[in-house]
Amino acid sequence: MFDFEKLVVYQKAKAYNKDVIGFLAGADIDKITYNQIRRASLSIMLNIAEGTGRFTKRDRKNFYVISRDSVFKQF
Repeated sequence: MFDFEKLVVYQKAKAYNKDVIGFLAGADIDKITYNQIRRASLSIMLNIAEGTGRFTKRDRKNFYVISRDSVFKQF
């Protein structure tokens, strides 16, 4: 198990991504909106994972901020 997989925030982001995929499967939305929501939900997980692998606090924080921004893109 990678270090980021132990983080509660990563586990919640993963569960959220799964919920988004389920929602999108039954949603009647245009392709552009579908892709934007799907990419943003995946970006949350990926940036948490990438940030965890960084060595400096500044680098980690940058990826965590990007991850948080991806959350707000969906609302």
